[in-house]
Amino acid sequence: MMLVSLAASPLMVNPIPPALISMMFGLAVFLFAWTIWRTLATDDLTQESEWRYDVNRINELRRVSPFFRTLQPLVQAFARFNRGAFVEQLPEIGREIQAAGLARFWTAEEYLARIEIQALMLLPLYVYASTQMMGPAGIVMAIMFTILTGYLLRRRLRNMARYRLVLIKRRMPFLLDLVTLLMEAGSTFLQALKEGVDEFREHPVGVEFGRVLGELNMGKGRTAALESMRDRLHDDEITGIVGAIIQGEQLGTPLARIFRTQADVLRLKRSQRAETLAGEAAVKMLLPGILIMASTVLVILGPFMLSMATTDIMN
Repeated sequence: MMLVSLAASPLMVNPIPPALISMMFGLAVFLFAWTIWRTLATDDLTQESEWRYDVNRINELRRVSPFFRTLQPLVQAFARFNRGAFVEQLPEIGREIQAAGLARFWTAEEYLARIEIQALMLLPLYVYASTQMMGPAGIVMAIMFTILTGYLLRRRLRNMARYRLVLIKRRMPFLLDLVTLLMEAGSTFLQALKEGVDEFREHPVGVEFGRVLGELNMGKGRTAALESMRDRLHDDEITGIVGAIIQGEQLGTPLARIFRTQADVLRLKRSQRAETLAGEAAVKMLLPGILIMASTVLVILGPFMLSMATTDIMN
């Protein structure tokens, strides 16, 4: 009877007090919130065993990139793998990061790690969808889709760099003309460049020349600042323009005359590029035009051919 009464008592039915359950639940919520807060926090890293300049770069990257701030250990683990696995592709990726106007705190291996992690995040979705349609064989298809996603993200970076370079080359003649007019009106090179950067501050060409202006204000030489822009963009036309400006300055040619000449050269190259694209468009439209003509002939002559064939069969 005593055992039955103890088993039926409320203490045996609910041995954990409600207050303790509430405390455990509150502690779990606090630990979860604290983990999220520490993950998203932008506190600077310590500079004990790391190279201090790399630590400063990582601190700035944590501020500007929530993705890196959230998944920093995973990104750095993938980056260490990329340094050995993709050593030949990293210089090109670094140039594309600079040309695309992304945060300059990204290194090539870290940005490639970001692409790889983004592709792997979609792997469970691909596995679920593929196995639902194809069964266990769908895992292979999911892996292929993941690789394709990484390739498309990598191609997206290349396209961003190319598109931004096109925007820069379209607006650079106007900025050079403005700098030329200001210098001919009596302004110094730094003053004219500052006015040009302020005028085009919302455009990529203003951003790039703004970096040149910032380097000049920090004491960097004019030639070195222009060479840095050339290395960042890594474009043949811009390389030729910067080379002509540096050569003209070394020979003592006035900068206003050099800028005006290079602006005219850019306009001429843009016209030539437009003519080239127009010529290629005619060739590319040839095959669709032939297909449209063939389909039109079939639509017009098809009913007559069917009626003739039907008449022959009935006779």
